[in-house]
Amino acid sequence: MRLLRIWRYHFTHAFSGMIQNRLIHAISVGTITISLLFLGGFALFYVNAGNWVVEWGKSVSMSVYLDDAISPETRKSVENAIRSLPDADIREYISKEKAFSDLKATLGAQAGLLDGLTRNPLPASFEIMFKDSEKDRLDPKKIKGELEKVKGVSEVHYSEEYQARFEGVIRALKITGMILGLLLCMAVLLIVTNTIKLTIYSRREEIEIYKLVGASDWFVRAPLLIEGAAQGLLGGSMALVVLFALHLVFSLDNIHVLGLPIFRVVFLPCSYVVILLFLGLTLGLIGSFIAIGRFFKI
Repeated sequence: MRLLRIWRYHFTHAFSGMIQNRLIHAISVGTITISLLFLGGFALFYVNAGNWVVEWGKSVSMSVYLDDAISPETRKSVENAIRSLPDADIREYISKEKAFSDLKATLGAQAGLLDGLTRNPLPASFEIMFKDSEKDRLDPKKIKGELEKVKGVSEVHYSEEYQARFEGVIRALKITGMILGLLLCMAVLLIVTNTIKLTIYSRREEIEIYKLVGASDWFVRAPLLIEGAAQGLLGGSMALVVLFALHLVFSLDNIHVLGLPIFRVVFLPCSYVVILLFLGLTLGLIGSFIAIGRFFKI
């Protein structure tokens, strides 16, 4: 019971100190929030990009681009050649005009950049999807070579080409994220350390009185450690709230190209949420220990 009263006192004293120095702590929590928001945002992008690669890998799709001056008869022969492929399904024929209008729609407010073009540079194309169940028997590279020999076909691209490139980008982003995370963690430590130092300076007379009446070092340290941990935990919680709000704003149920979901935003898994909160809490405690270590014998 006595121990419970002591810890209740420590928590009350800690939060009272945070209220008294609310401006300093608000700036600290805000900066921690921004730092962890960058880290959480990077994690959110990484998780969704990884999911996209997995979804993308479930199907094989191809874009068969046609020559600009192709005749209707030649286009029909290209279509017949595609239909003769095992398990191939022509999902859509995209004319030059539709490709250009789709590009303008994608650019949105920046579509005016295309007004200076004297001709439509985009080719017409057939968009093909192969059945998922037959994917293991497919040789996309061989099919690409065969289609590019057909008269009227300019070039062929298939999804696995882009997937391999994108996986390389994901690996590079993972390394970049680790470096960025390390730098942001160091920044959070510096912020918490300096905030607790300022708190100690503002309450040094009170701390000296505690020492004079015989209070132990840990009795004096405990509220300061709680303040640091609270800063980190609040910063992590606020970062997650902002991330979830952004997720709700920008998430789309399904965007399909050729029946393939290319962008489906999901929120961070529970494990990532726990890690982000734990990271904030841990960095807050470590920052407090560093600050306290300069004023007390450990």
